[in-house]
Amino acid sequence: MPLGVYVTASDAAHWAGRPVGTIWRWASEGRIARTGTGKAARYLLSSVPKAERDEYTGELLQPADPPALPDGARAA
Repeated sequence: MPLGVYVTASDAAHWAGRPVGTIWRWASEGRIARTGTGKAARYLLSSVPKAERDEYTGELLQPADPPALPDGARAA
């Protein structure tokens, strides 16, 4: 398991500016690192791309681009 900060799907979704379902899909496709399953699943924050947000208000300006698919993987 890679060392680093692991967060919930909700926190990862906020970080990426994407819906929670997108985080679940990215993890199932192998785009981002996950440990655990179900409600106990946590996502490696360094593997989740960061959204662009307003410096002062925190308002979402641009959602993060999807991470690359691993070699040999297929998108859902």
